[in-house]
Amino acid sequence: MVGQTAPSFTLFNSDKKEVSLQDYTGKNVVLLFFPLAFTSVCTAELCELRDNIATYQNLNAEILAVSVDSPFTLARFKEEQNLPFPLLSDFNKEVSAAYGSLYDTFVFGMKGVSKRSAFVIDKNGTIQHAEVLENAGEVPSFEAVRETLNTLQ
Repeated sequence: MVGQTAPSFTLFNSDKKEVSLQDYTGKNVVLLFFPLAFTSVCTAELCELRDNIATYQNLNAEILAVSVDSPFTLARFKEEQNLPFPLLSDFNKEVSAAYGSLYDTFVFGMKGVSKRSAFVIDKNGTIQHAEVLENAGEVPSFEAVRETLNTLQ
């Protein structure tokens, strides 16, 4: 996927407003997929980004986090964790699939849950970094994400 144009999308955020990747043309985007709101690893992962948001802002990057949760679930999760970036609902699983970030079967036999993954998309919409994890207990290398963003300055 690195070097390819990022698949475009429009999803509803936790405020029930549509957000498109095209809205971020001219900006670097860190696009994260995470399995499920309110689970321990997802919460720790997104809170790490929250706590280091200034680092990403200084690297001219916007963060978008996507899961198959409903916008209502994501609104509660965003509020409880005080997350300063959009949470997008891929309830129909189309965007997760387009990015190769969808489990056939996840825990408890759940089908169609987003794989934990991180993509860096440059100002022109090209994927510069991609990491898709099979093990949901692991988190992406945010060091690699920051290094990639650094090269885009």
